[in-house]
Amino acid sequence: MGLLEKLRTGLKKTREAFLSPLEESLRAKAKLDEDLLYELEELLLLADVGPELAEEIVGSLADKHRDSLTPEELEAALEEEVAAILAGAEREFVPPSEKPCVFLIVGVNGSGKTTTAAKLAHKFKNQGKKVLLAAADTFRAAAIEQLVELGERVGVEVIAHRPGADPGAVAHDALEHAQRKGYDFLLIDTAGRLQTKVPLMEELRKVRRVVEKLAGRPPHERLLVIDATVGQNALSQARLFHEAVSLTGLVITKLDGTAKGGVVLPIWRELGVPILWVGVGEGMEDLVEFRARDFARALVRR
Repeated sequence: MGLLEKLRTGLKKTREAFLSPLEESLRAKAKLDEDLLYELEELLLLADVGPELAEEIVGSLADKHRDSLTPEELEAALEEEVAAILAGAEREFVPPSEKPCVFLIVGVNGSGKTTTAAKLAHKFKNQGKKVLLAAADTFRAAAIEQLVELGERVGVEVIAHRPGADPGAVAHDALEHAQRKGYDFLLIDTAGRLQTKVPLMEELRKVRRVVEKLAGRPPHERLLVIDATVGQNALSQARLFHEAVSLTGLVITKLDGTAKGGVVLPIWRELGVPILWVGVGEGMEDLVEFRARDFARALVRR
């Protein structure tokens, strides 16, 4: 399955919840009148686009498309609006020349962070790279066990300490091992830090400093994994993580399990942090590169 088809499959719930009632109304009227524009705004809000962007999209469509309009023409118009909002949101990941390339992977519990670390490990290993995982979520024994199991599943080594160990020590030992053994990638899975727990955010900053001291530079990628199903709540999470570690990119997961895929738009508009990958399923292959145009097309076109 191609990337666009994976996105289309993953965004099916959002697309169907959004398009079906709108197109039914449009077939009855054949033009964007005030009632249909109001319905469009309501549906955008249900898709978690947010009030500001919903109003912006509706206003733009009202200005450009007051004449008769078919459902297909509406889809094309919506695609253009979404793509314009997401312009600049994509960034292709290009591995740096320095080895190992260090990823610091952060996010709250349940966001899919540990699974994302394993999916990235799987992706890079399939590209012929030597990959190391680090279990720096030492607060929960289950998190360590999960990463070890996933590492075995994708066939990559995992550095882990006992539960309750210092996450900075795990990061230090893993990076030292990666440098000594010539690894291409080190992916550090951190604790699912609740954004309101200030001491945990401080611990996250400490892990970043440990890497910086040993490597001579911060982690190359500081990725926040966001669960799309939480909708607008993701924005407050993202702001605090950005303050803590200066995020370089986002991974948005569970788009296949929600009708709120529109949340991608306000996250980009609010943070200006590029989206590198999106999760559209549970399989190891279901982490796809984010492309703004493909995402816009998959979101609003059948």
